[in-house]
Amino acid sequence: MKLNELSDNPGARKDRTRVGRGIGSGKGKTGGRGVKGQKSRSGVAIKGFEGGQMPIYRRMPKRGFKNPFRKEFAVVNLGRLQQAIDEKRIDAKKTVDTAALIAAGLVGRRIANGVRILAKGELKTNVTIEVAGASKAAVEAVEKAGGKVVLPEVVAKPEGKKSARAKAAKGKGAAKAAEGDAAPAGEN
Repeated sequence: MKLNELSDNPGARKDRTRVGRGIGSGKGKTGGRGVKGQKSRSGVAIKGFEGGQMPIYRRMPKRGFKNPFRKEFAVVNLGRLQQAIDEKRIDAKKTVDTAALIAAGLVGRRIANGVRILAKGELKTNVTIEVAGASKAAVEAVEKAGGKVVLPEVVAKPEGKKSARAKAAKGKGAAKAAEGDAAPAGEN
């Protein structure tokens, strides 16, 4: 075999269709686009346009709300945690944190807002867990087994304009009520 004899298998490469090359080609004149008009031109996308009729995506009611600021946690159940401890993938004597859970393969490497512990399954080992969140039932189950759950401290949110206004209005209302109570006493 020589270099000039090398070739692809028959039918492996297909020539592109050359459109607009005369009516004899079968793809001439309109080039496979049908007839004249807006859709025969390039750069036109009329997706969702229904000829002026109210399109279906506007006719259908919109329901619900998806919070763009929601927090997404990786979830670990107590049963899986106990299984990892039994298989010696996690050392129960040390504090179990996010890094230990990643090393044990219980959660993936990409964790958006931390790890949350849930109460599914049973924990029998005395273990200290340091994570971003845990359900009440999970905290109770860990404490029942003799361990503890360390959660990050919640920072109080700064007071917004609305709540400050509401408090001020409430304060004015209370002051007026006090004045109203004091006035009749002064008349006597």
